[in-house]
Amino acid sequence: MKFKELQKESDEQLAATLNDTEKHLFQLRFQSATDRLETPSEIRKAKRDIARIRTLQRQRELVELDTSPATELQKLRELVEKGESAAGKPFVGRRKAKRVATRLDRLIGAASPKKGK
Repeated sequence: MKFKELQKESDEQLAATLNDTEKHLFQLRFQSATDRLETPSEIRKAKRDIARIRTLQRQRELVELDTSPATELQKLRELVEKGESAAGKPFVGRRKAKRVATRLDRLIGAASPKKGK
């Protein structure tokens, strides 16, 4: 699937496409394990499609963060300190939470008015 085609899809369609592609990759891996895979390049193509979809989802998430008001960013920062993401799910690993907190600090700093200038 081409990146330009994916850009035209909505967030819900992207999530459904990602789910379908992940299922397809699972089936391909299963076929590969049982020696019935006709075209081994399909696994590589499925992995690349998954990466394209996740990249686009992340880009959209970052654009949404950049356009958020400072008060909303501050609320997200408080959630991150508790170890939760915006969706209310806990972060997997320690570094992800630190990266998100650092990004939010930068965005909050950029959104707040400069003093003395």
